[in-house]
Amino acid sequence: MKDSAPHGVDELLIDAEIDDAPSPPPTARRNGLLLLGLVLVALNLRPALSSLAPLLHQVRDTTGLSAAAAGLLTTLPVLCLGLFAPLAPRLARRMGAERTVLAILVVLAFGIVLRSLYPVAGLFFGSLVAGASIGIIGVLLPGIVKRDFPHIAGIMTGVYTMALCLGAALAAGATVPLAGWLDGSWQLALASWAIPALLAALIWLPQARQTQHAQRHIASVRGLWRDALAWQVTLYMGLQSSLAYIVFGWLPSILIDRGMSPTAAGLMLSGSVLVQLLSALAAPWLGTRGRDQRLVVVLVLALTLAGLLGFLYAPLDSIGLWALVLGLGQGGTFSIALALIVLRSPDAHVASHLSGMAQGVGYTLAAAGPFVVGLVHDLTGGWNAVGAIFVALSVGALLAGLGAGRAKLVSVRSETP
Repeated sequence: MKDSAPHGVDELLIDAEIDDAPSPPPTARRNGLLLLGLVLVALNLRPALSSLAPLLHQVRDTTGLSAAAAGLLTTLPVLCLGLFAPLAPRLARRMGAERTVLAILVVLAFGIVLRSLYPVAGLFFGSLVAGASIGIIGVLLPGIVKRDFPHIAGIMTGVYTMALCLGAALAAGATVPLAGWLDGSWQLALASWAIPALLAALIWLPQARQTQHAQRHIASVRGLWRDALAWQVTLYMGLQSSLAYIVFGWLPSILIDRGMSPTAAGLMLSGSVLVQLLSALAAPWLGTRGRDQRLVVVLVLALTLAGLLGFLYAPLDSIGLWALVLGLGQGGTFSIALALIVLRSPDAHVASHLSGMAQGVGYTLAAAGPFVVGLVHDLTGGWNAVGAIFVALSVGALLAGLGAGRAKLVSVRSETP
Protein backbone atom coordinates (compact mmCIF):
# COMPACT_ATOMS: atom_id res chain seq x y z
CA MET A 1 0.00 0.00 0.00
CA LYS A 2 1.43 3.33 -1.04
CA ASP A 3 0.71 6.71 0.46
CA SER A 4 2.12 10.19 0.47
CA ALA A 5 3.57 10.20 3.95
CA PRO A 6 6.33 12.76 4.38
CA HIS A 7 9.86 11.47 4.53
CA GLY A 8 10.79 10.41 8.06
CA VAL A 9 7.25 9.70 9.29
CA ASP A 10 7.41 6.09 8.14
CA GLU A 11 11.08 5.64 8.91
CA LEU A 12 12.24 2.08 8.30
CA LEU A 13 11.73 0.30 11.62
CA ILE A 14 13.01 -3.22 11.06
CA ASP A 15 13.95 -5.48 13.93
CA ALA A 16 16.54 -7.57 12.08
CA GLU A 17 17.92 -8.18 8.63
CA ILE A 18 14.87 -8.90 6.55
CA ASP A 19 14.07 -12.56 6.49
CA ASP A 20 14.85 -13.17 2.81
CA ALA A 21 18.49 -12.24 3.37
CA PRO A 22 20.85 -15.13 2.56
CA SER A 23 22.06 -17.07 5.55
CA PRO A 24 24.17 -20.17 6.06
CA PRO A 25 22.38 -23.48 5.38
CA PRO A 26 20.50 -24.67 8.47
CA THR A 27 22.10 -27.54 10.31
CA ALA A 28 21.31 -29.11 13.65
CA ARG A 29 24.60 -27.84 15.06
CA ARG A 30 24.11 -24.29 13.76
CA ASN A 31 20.48 -24.13 14.94
CA GLY A 32 21.48 -25.51 18.34
CA LEU A 33 24.23 -22.92 18.71
CA LEU A 34 21.88 -20.18 17.53
CA LEU A 35 19.24 -21.28 20.04
CA LEU A 36 21.79 -21.29 22.86
CA GLY A 37 23.00 -17.86 21.79
CA LEU A 38 19.47 -16.44 21.64
CA VAL A 39 18.66 -17.76 25.12
CA LEU A 40 21.88 -16.37 26.62
CA VAL A 41 21.42 -12.99 24.97
CA ALA A 42 17.79 -12.81 26.15
CA LEU A 43 18.88 -13.73 29.69
CA ASN A 44 20.97 -10.54 29.73
CA LEU A 45 18.21 -8.14 28.67
CA ARG A 46 16.68 -7.69 32.14
CA PRO A 47 19.38 -8.02 34.88
CA ALA A 48 20.53 -4.41 34.41
CA LEU A 49 16.93 -3.37 35.14
CA SER A 50 15.92 -5.79 37.91
CA SER A 51 19.22 -5.95 39.83
CA LEU A 52 19.01 -2.34 41.05
CA ALA A 53 15.57 -2.48 42.70
CA PRO A 54 16.45 -4.76 45.67
CA LEU A 55 19.46 -2.52 46.44
CA LEU A 56 17.69 0.79 45.88
CA HIS A 57 17.34 1.55 49.60
CA GLN A 58 21.06 0.96 50.11
CA VAL A 59 21.95 3.00 47.03
CA ARG A 60 19.79 5.88 48.26
CA ASP A 61 21.37 5.75 51.73
CA THR A 62 24.85 5.82 50.20
CA THR A 63 24.27 8.50 47.58
CA GLY A 64 21.56 10.62 49.21
CA LEU A 65 19.15 10.26 46.28
CA SER A 66 15.56 11.37 46.92
CA ALA A 67 12.65 9.12 45.99
CA ALA A 68 11.99 11.27 42.92
CA ALA A 69 15.65 11.03 41.85
CA ALA A 70 15.55 7.27 42.45
CA GLY A 71 12.40 7.17 40.33
CA LEU A 72 14.28 8.96 37.57
CA LEU A 73 17.11 6.44 37.93
CA THR A 74 14.71 3.53 37.47
CA THR A 75 12.93 5.37 34.63
CA LEU A 76 16.04 6.28 32.65
CA PRO A 77 16.91 2.82 31.26
CA VAL A 78 13.26 2.16 30.39
CA LEU A 79 13.11 5.48 28.53
CA CYS A 80 16.24 4.48 26.63
CA LEU A 81 14.57 1.22 25.57
CA GLY A 82 12.21 3.31 23.50
CA LEU A 83 14.43 6.22 22.47
CA PHE A 84 17.22 4.01 21.12
CA ALA A 85 15.01 1.38 19.43
CA PRO A 86 15.01 3.28 16.09
CA LEU A 87 18.82 3.05 16.09
CA ALA A 88 18.62 -0.73 15.73
CA PRO A 89 17.64 -0.86 12.02
CA ARG A 90 20.35 1.64 11.08
CA LEU A 91 22.99 -0.45 12.81
CA ALA A 92 21.57 -3.68 11.34
CA ARG A 93 21.66 -2.27 7.81
CA ARG A 94 25.26 -1.21 8.23
CA MET A 95 26.71 -4.10 10.24
CA GLY A 96 24.18 -6.94 10.06
CA ALA A 97 21.85 -7.92 12.87
CA GLU A 98 24.11 -10.57 14.40
CA ARG A 99 27.22 -8.39 14.46
CA THR A 100 25.16 -5.55 15.93
CA VAL A 101 23.97 -7.82 18.74
CA LEU A 102 27.57 -8.85 19.43
CA ALA A 103 28.84 -5.27 19.59
CA ILE A 104 25.97 -4.03 21.73
CA LEU A 105 26.40 -6.89 24.22
CA VAL A 106 29.89 -5.57 24.90
CA VAL A 107 28.49 -2.04 25.27
CA LEU A 108 25.87 -3.40 27.68
CA ALA A 109 28.59 -4.94 29.84
CA PHE A 110 30.41 -1.58 29.85
CA GLY A 111 27.25 0.24 30.97
CA ILE A 112 26.66 -2.24 33.79
CA VAL A 113 30.20 -1.75 35.08
CA LEU A 114 29.97 2.02 34.69
CA ARG A 115 27.03 2.15 37.12
CA SER A 116 29.41 1.07 39.88
CA LEU A 117 32.41 3.30 39.18
CA TYR A 118 31.10 6.70 40.27
CA PRO A 119 28.58 7.36 43.07
CA VAL A 120 25.87 9.29 41.18
CA ALA A 121 27.09 10.23 37.70
CA GLY A 122 28.10 6.65 36.97
CA LEU A 123 24.72 5.36 38.13
CA PHE A 124 22.81 7.59 35.76
CA PHE A 125 25.14 7.42 32.76
CA GLY A 126 25.68 3.68 33.14
CA SER A 127 21.91 3.16 33.36
CA LEU A 128 21.53 5.19 30.18
CA VAL A 129 24.11 3.07 28.33
CA ALA A 130 22.61 -0.18 29.63
CA GLY A 131 19.06 0.85 28.72
CA ALA A 132 20.10 1.94 25.22
CA SER A 133 21.89 -1.37 24.68
CA ILE A 134 18.90 -3.41 25.83
CA GLY A 135 16.59 -1.36 23.61
CA ILE A 136 18.69 -2.02 20.51
CA ILE A 137 19.13 -5.75 21.10
CA GLY A 138 15.49 -6.21 22.10
CA VAL A 139 14.32 -4.87 18.75
CA LEU A 140 16.72 -7.09 16.79
CA LEU A 141 16.15 -10.51 18.38
CA PRO A 142 12.48 -11.11 17.42
CA GLY A 143 13.35 -10.58 13.75
CA ILE A 144 16.19 -13.10 13.95
CA VAL A 145 13.74 -15.58 15.50
CA LYS A 146 11.18 -15.01 12.72
CA ARG A 147 13.84 -15.36 10.02
CA ASP A 148 15.73 -18.42 11.25
CA PHE A 149 12.86 -20.33 12.95
CA PRO A 150 9.91 -19.45 10.67
CA HIS A 151 7.94 -22.64 11.28
CA ILE A 152 8.20 -22.53 15.09
CA ALA A 153 8.32 -18.76 15.57
CA GLY A 154 5.54 -18.90 18.18
CA ILE A 155 7.33 -21.47 20.28
CA MET A 156 10.62 -19.65 19.92
CA THR A 157 8.98 -16.37 20.97
CA GLY A 158 7.80 -18.16 24.10
CA VAL A 159 11.31 -19.49 24.75
CA TYR A 160 12.70 -15.98 24.21
CA THR A 161 10.15 -14.52 26.64
CA MET A 162 10.93 -17.19 29.23
CA ALA A 163 14.64 -16.38 28.99
CA LEU A 164 13.86 -12.68 29.58
CA CYS A 165 11.81 -13.56 32.66
CA LEU A 166 14.46 -15.93 33.99
CA GLY A 167 17.19 -13.30 33.65
CA ALA A 168 15.05 -10.76 35.50
CA ALA A 169 14.27 -13.26 38.26
CA LEU A 170 17.90 -14.30 38.74
CA ALA A 171 19.06 -10.71 39.07
CA ALA A 172 16.22 -9.71 41.40
CA GLY A 173 16.81 -12.66 43.73
CA ALA A 174 20.59 -12.97 43.66
CA THR A 175 21.83 -9.37 43.82
CA VAL A 176 21.29 -8.75 47.55
CA PRO A 177 22.94 -12.06 48.61
CA LEU A 178 25.73 -11.30 46.14
CA ALA A 179 26.28 -7.93 47.81
CA GLY A 180 26.51 -9.73 51.16
CA TRP A 181 29.18 -12.08 49.79
CA LEU A 182 31.07 -9.05 48.48
CA ASP A 183 31.40 -7.35 51.89
CA GLY A 184 28.17 -5.39 51.48
CA SER A 185 29.31 -3.63 48.29
CA TRP A 186 26.29 -2.80 46.15
CA GLN A 187 28.72 -1.47 43.53
CA LEU A 188 30.42 -4.84 43.02
CA ALA A 189 27.08 -6.66 43.16
CA LEU A 190 25.69 -4.54 40.33
CA ALA A 191 28.91 -4.73 38.30
CA SER A 192 28.95 -8.54 38.49
CA TRP A 193 26.08 -8.73 35.99
CA ALA A 194 28.52 -7.66 33.28
CA ILE A 195 30.04 -11.17 33.42
CA PRO A 196 27.05 -13.04 31.94
CA ALA A 197 26.75 -10.35 29.25
CA LEU A 198 30.35 -10.98 28.18
CA LEU A 199 29.75 -14.75 28.28
CA ALA A 200 26.73 -14.32 25.99
CA ALA A 201 28.87 -12.27 23.60
CA LEU A 202 31.42 -15.08 23.47
CA ILE A 203 28.74 -17.69 22.68
CA TRP A 204 27.17 -15.35 20.10
CA LEU A 205 30.48 -14.78 18.27
CA PRO A 206 29.99 -17.61 15.71
CA GLN A 207 26.69 -16.05 14.58
CA ALA A 208 28.43 -12.76 13.81
CA ARG A 209 31.14 -14.56 11.84
CA GLN A 210 28.71 -16.63 9.78
CA THR A 211 26.67 -13.64 8.57
CA GLN A 212 29.38 -11.08 8.01
CA HIS A 213 29.11 -11.33 4.21
CA ALA A 214 25.32 -11.66 4.02
CA GLN A 215 23.53 -9.28 1.68
CA ARG A 216 20.62 -7.44 3.28
CA HIS A 217 17.39 -6.61 1.51
CA ILE A 218 15.20 -3.90 2.97
CA ALA A 219 11.46 -3.69 2.51
CA SER A 220 9.57 -0.47 3.18
CA VAL A 221 6.25 -0.28 4.95
CA ARG A 222 4.15 2.83 4.43
CA GLY A 223 1.24 4.10 6.48
CA LEU A 224 1.81 2.07 9.63
CA TRP A 225 1.99 5.16 11.85
CA ARG A 226 -1.50 6.20 10.72
CA ASP A 227 -3.09 2.81 11.34
CA ALA A 228 -5.42 2.69 14.37
CA LEU A 229 -4.81 -1.00 15.03
CA ALA A 230 -1.04 -0.47 15.03
CA TRP A 231 -1.48 2.23 17.68
CA GLN A 232 -3.66 -0.06 19.79
CA VAL A 233 -0.92 -2.72 19.72
CA THR A 234 1.65 -0.04 20.58
CA LEU A 235 -0.36 1.41 23.47
CA TYR A 236 -1.01 -2.04 24.90
CA MET A 237 2.71 -2.80 24.75
CA GLY A 238 3.57 0.53 26.41
CA LEU A 239 0.99 0.49 29.21
CA GLN A 240 1.59 -3.11 30.27
CA SER A 241 5.34 -2.44 30.13
CA SER A 242 4.87 0.57 32.40
CA LEU A 243 3.35 -1.71 35.04
CA ALA A 244 6.21 -4.18 34.59
CA TYR A 245 8.93 -1.58 35.05
CA ILE A 246 7.21 -0.09 38.07
CA VAL A 247 7.43 -3.59 39.57
CA PHE A 248 11.11 -3.91 38.63
CA GLY A 249 11.91 -0.47 40.00
CA TRP A 250 9.75 -0.13 43.11
CA LEU A 251 8.25 -3.40 44.30
CA PRO A 252 11.11 -4.27 46.71
CA SER A 253 11.03 -0.74 48.15
CA ILE A 254 7.29 -1.04 48.75
CA LEU A 255 7.76 -4.34 50.56
CA ILE A 256 10.73 -3.05 52.59
CA ASP A 257 8.73 -0.03 53.74
CA ARG A 258 5.94 -2.41 54.75
CA GLY A 259 8.38 -4.29 57.02
CA MET A 260 10.05 -6.92 54.86
CA SER A 261 13.84 -7.37 54.81
CA PRO A 262 15.74 -6.39 51.63
CA THR A 263 16.68 -10.02 50.96
CA ALA A 264 13.10 -11.22 51.39
CA ALA A 265 11.79 -8.37 49.21
CA GLY A 266 14.26 -9.22 46.45
CA LEU A 267 13.34 -12.89 46.65
CA MET A 268 9.64 -12.00 46.47
CA LEU A 269 10.25 -10.05 43.27
CA SER A 270 12.39 -12.91 41.96
CA GLY A 271 9.70 -15.47 42.76
CA SER A 272 7.01 -13.39 41.05
CA VAL A 273 9.14 -13.07 37.92
CA LEU A 274 9.90 -16.81 37.94
CA VAL A 275 6.17 -17.53 37.90
CA GLN A 276 6.02 -15.52 34.67
CA LEU A 277 7.78 -18.43 32.96
CA LEU A 278 4.51 -20.38 33.14
CA SER A 279 2.17 -17.79 31.68
CA ALA A 280 4.77 -16.57 29.16
CA LEU A 281 4.20 -19.82 27.26
CA ALA A 282 0.58 -20.46 28.25
CA ALA A 283 -0.97 -17.09 27.37
CA PRO A 284 -0.03 -17.02 23.65
CA TRP A 285 -1.10 -20.68 23.36
CA LEU A 286 -4.49 -19.88 24.89
CA GLY A 287 -4.75 -16.71 22.85
CA THR A 288 -4.44 -18.56 19.56
CA ARG A 289 -7.05 -21.20 20.49
CA GLY A 290 -10.02 -18.83 20.32
CA ARG A 291 -11.38 -16.45 17.70
CA ASP A 292 -9.23 -13.61 19.03
CA GLN A 293 -7.12 -12.59 22.02
CA ARG A 294 -9.51 -10.26 23.88
CA LEU A 295 -10.54 -12.74 26.59
CA VAL A 296 -6.90 -13.58 27.38
CA VAL A 297 -6.05 -9.85 27.53
CA VAL A 298 -8.82 -9.33 30.12
CA LEU A 299 -7.67 -12.35 32.14
CA VAL A 300 -3.97 -11.46 32.35
CA LEU A 301 -4.64 -7.79 33.11
CA ALA A 302 -7.10 -8.71 35.87
CA LEU A 303 -4.48 -10.98 37.44
CA THR A 304 -1.84 -8.25 37.13
CA LEU A 305 -3.97 -5.57 38.78
CA ALA A 306 -5.07 -7.93 41.57
CA GLY A 307 -1.45 -8.83 42.31
CA LEU A 308 -0.29 -5.20 42.35
CA LEU A 309 -3.08 -4.12 44.70
CA GLY A 310 -2.35 -7.13 46.89
CA PHE A 311 1.27 -5.99 47.31
CA LEU A 312 0.06 -2.56 48.38
CA TYR A 313 -2.85 -3.36 50.67
CA ALA A 314 -3.02 -7.07 51.57
CA PRO A 315 -1.61 -8.41 54.87
CA LEU A 316 2.14 -8.95 54.69
CA ASP A 317 1.86 -12.66 55.47
CA SER A 318 -0.20 -13.17 52.28
CA ILE A 319 2.29 -11.50 49.93
CA GLY A 320 3.47 -14.87 48.60
CA LEU A 321 0.00 -15.48 47.15
CA TRP A 322 -0.08 -12.07 45.50
CA ALA A 323 3.41 -12.63 44.07
CA LEU A 324 2.03 -15.75 42.38
CA VAL A 325 -1.00 -13.88 41.03
CA LEU A 326 1.14 -10.99 39.79
CA GLY A 327 3.62 -13.32 38.10
CA LEU A 328 0.88 -15.18 36.24
CA GLY A 329 -0.59 -11.88 35.10
CA GLN A 330 2.56 -10.11 34.00
CA GLY A 331 4.09 -13.09 32.23
CA GLY A 332 0.91 -13.25 30.18
CA THR A 333 0.58 -9.53 29.48
CA PHE A 334 4.10 -9.32 28.05
CA SER A 335 3.98 -12.50 25.96
CA ILE A 336 0.58 -11.51 24.56
CA ALA A 337 2.02 -8.10 23.66
CA LEU A 338 4.75 -9.82 21.63
CA ALA A 339 2.25 -12.25 20.09
CA LEU A 340 -0.07 -9.43 19.02
CA ILE A 341 2.74 -7.90 16.96
CA VAL A 342 2.91 -11.08 14.88
CA LEU A 343 -0.81 -11.85 14.83
CA ARG A 344 -1.85 -8.39 13.66
CA SER A 345 0.75 -8.31 10.83
CA PRO A 346 0.07 -9.61 7.30
CA ASP A 347 3.70 -10.56 6.66
CA ALA A 348 7.09 -10.74 8.34
CA HIS A 349 8.23 -7.37 7.00
CA VAL A 350 5.22 -5.59 8.48
CA ALA A 351 5.74 -7.51 11.72
CA SER A 352 9.29 -6.17 11.84
CA HIS A 353 8.12 -2.60 11.40
CA LEU A 354 5.29 -3.02 13.89
CA SER A 355 7.76 -4.48 16.39
CA GLY A 356 9.94 -1.39 16.06
CA MET A 357 6.96 0.95 16.44
CA ALA A 358 5.47 -0.93 19.41
CA GLN A 359 8.76 -1.14 21.28
CA GLY A 360 10.09 2.30 20.32
CA VAL A 361 6.95 4.22 21.25
CA GLY A 362 5.71 1.75 23.84
CA TYR A 363 8.84 1.72 25.98
CA THR A 364 9.15 5.50 25.77
CA LEU A 365 5.61 5.70 27.13
CA ALA A 366 6.36 3.03 29.75
CA ALA A 367 9.25 5.06 31.13
CA ALA A 368 6.88 7.56 32.74
CA GLY A 369 5.50 4.94 35.13
CA PRO A 370 8.47 4.44 37.51
CA PHE A 371 9.14 8.18 37.62
CA VAL A 372 5.53 9.07 38.45
CA VAL A 373 5.48 6.44 41.20
CA GLY A 374 8.62 7.93 42.76
CA LEU A 375 7.17 11.44 42.49
CA VAL A 376 3.84 10.43 44.06
CA HIS A 377 5.71 8.67 46.86
CA ASP A 378 7.71 11.83 47.52
CA LEU A 379 4.61 14.01 47.53
CA THR A 380 2.48 11.75 49.74
CA GLY A 381 5.17 10.17 51.91
CA GLY A 382 3.72 6.69 51.38
CA TRP A 383 2.55 4.12 48.86
CA ASN A 384 -1.24 4.10 49.22
CA ALA A 385 -1.81 6.61 46.41
CA VAL A 386 0.18 4.43 44.00
CA GLY A 387 -2.83 2.13 43.80
CA ALA A 388 -4.61 4.76 41.69
CA ILE A 389 -1.69 4.68 39.21
CA PHE A 390 -1.96 0.89 38.97
CA VAL A 391 -5.70 1.11 38.25
CA ALA A 392 -5.31 3.87 35.65
CA LEU A 393 -2.56 2.04 33.76
CA SER A 394 -4.45 -1.25 33.87
CA VAL A 395 -7.66 0.31 32.54
CA GLY A 396 -5.72 2.03 29.75
CA ALA A 397 -3.99 -1.24 28.84
CA LEU A 398 -7.35 -3.02 28.87
CA LEU A 399 -8.92 -0.53 26.45
CA ALA A 400 -5.94 -0.74 24.09
CA GLY A 401 -5.77 -4.53 24.44
CA LEU A 402 -9.45 -5.00 23.59
CA GLY A 403 -8.79 -3.17 20.33
CA ALA A 404 -5.50 -4.90 19.61
CA GLY A 405 -6.93 -8.32 20.48
CA ARG A 406 -9.49 -8.33 17.67
CA ALA A 407 -8.92 -10.78 14.80
CA LYS A 408 -7.82 -8.10 12.32
CA LEU A 409 -4.67 -7.14 10.44
CA VAL A 410 -3.06 -3.72 10.15
CA SER A 411 -4.05 -2.12 6.85
CA VAL A 412 -0.58 -1.85 5.35
CA ARG A 413 1.65 -3.99 3.14
CA SER A 414 5.38 -4.18 2.61
CA GLU A 415 7.14 -3.14 -0.57
CA THR A 416 10.55 -4.41 -1.66
CA PRO A 417 12.49 -2.08 -4.00
